[in-house]
Amino acid sequence: MWVGDIEASTSFGVIRTVLERLARGEKIFSLAIGEPLYDTPREIMDIASEDMFNGDTHYTSSLGTDDVRDAIIGKVSRQNSINAELRNAIFMSSRHAIYTTLLALGNRKGEVLVPDPGYFYTNPARLAGFDPVPYHLSDDNSLDVSMIEDGISDKTTAIFLNTPSNPTGRVADRNVLKEILELAVEHDLSIISDEAYEDLVYEKKHVSVGSMEDAPDRVISIFTLSKSYSMTGWRAGYTIAAESIVNNMAKVMDHSFSCYPPFVQKASAYALRNGDGFIRKFQGEFREKRDFVEKRLNEIDGIISSPVEGAFYAFPRYEKNIGSSELANNLLEKKSVAVLPGVAFGDRGEKHVRISFSGNLETLEEGLDRFEEYMNTLSP
Repeated sequence: MWVGDIEASTSFGVIRTVLERLARGEKIFSLAIGEPLYDTPREIMDIASEDMFNGDTHYTSSLGTDDVRDAIIGKVSRQNSINAELRNAIFMSSRHAIYTTLLALGNRKGEVLVPDPGYFYTNPARLAGFDPVPYHLSDDNSLDVSMIEDGISDKTTAIFLNTPSNPTGRVADRNVLKEILELAVEHDLSIISDEAYEDLVYEKKHVSVGSMEDAPDRVISIFTLSKSYSMTGWRAGYTIAAESIVNNMAKVMDHSFSCYPPFVQKASAYALRNGDGFIRKFQGEFREKRDFVEKRLNEIDGIISSPVEGAFYAFPRYEKNIGSSELANNLLEKKSVAVLPGVAFGDRGEKHVRISFSGNLETLEEGLDRFEEYMNTLSP
C-alpha cells in the first residue's frame, strides 16, 4: 500500500488544531492531548545535558548502547517479571517500534488482529503490508477472548494487545492474558503487547503477558518512557523480543533511522534505574483526577461511562443523535473544548469520545462543565 492511500491521523489532526489555536492566544480547554502535565524530571535532563557536553554526540549501535539495554533488562526483570538478556532488547520509541515490529515479523500470512476500539495500529499495519482485522471488545470495553478467537484465520500473523488501554482505560486481568497467550500458542501467532501505560494502574495490578510461560519467543513487549517519566518529546522507548525479532528490527533501523541520540539513551538509562520515585509521585495525582472525571461523567444525562482502571483516559458512550466527529468538532467550535472522536479509534468507537485527564484539574472542571452544557443542547 502506498503512503498516499493511508488516511492522515485524526488524533494528530485534532492535536495540531488545538496547538495552533493555543499559539494564537485562544483559550482552549483541551481534554484531547494524552501527555503528562509535568516536565521531565530535572535530574534526567541534567544527565542528557552533561552527556552532550562530554561529547557523547556520535552514532551508536542501531540496537542502542549496552548501557541503556542493561538498564532495560534490569527494569523489565524488576518490574515486569520478564527474563531477558541484552540480545532481547532494543532501544526505540514505542510508536516507532509498533511499525518496525511489523516489518521485523514479515508478512508471513497477511493479517494482524487489532482492537476495536483501540489504539492506532491499523495504518502502521497497512504500511507494513498487513491487512488489519479488528476484534471487538465487550460492551464495557474489556477484552473478550472469544472475540479475538473469532477473528483468527489461517492468514493471521499476530495479535495486538494494549493494556492499560488507550482509549478505554481498561486493564486486562492475568487470566484473560493467559487465555490469549494460549490462543497464540495454539495457532502459532505472535503477540505484540503495547504497555505504554504500565505505570498508570489504579486498583488493579499491571501484568505483562511477556512474563508468562511460553511467552519468550512469542511475545513482543513494547514500552515507552513518555508517560512514566514525562518524556514525550524525547521519543524514548524500548522493546523486548526474541533475538531473531530484535535482529530484524535492528536491520530496519540500519536502513532507515540508524540510531537514537546517545544522550537520550544515557538519560533513559538513568530514568530506568532511578525513576521510581517520580512514578509514585504522579500516580496519586492521576488517581484523584480519575476519580473526579468518573464522578463528573456519571452526573451528565445520556452518558454511559465504563470503569477507568488505568491510563489517563475516559471513553464514555453517549446517547445523542450525532456522530462523534461532528460532536468533537462542535465542542471545539462552540465551547472551546477539545476531545477526540471515538470513531478515530475504530468503527466500534462511534458514539464515544475520548477524554484525557492528563492536564490540570481546573481545565478538567471547566472542560467537563462545558461538555455537559453542550450535551444538554442535543436531542436524544
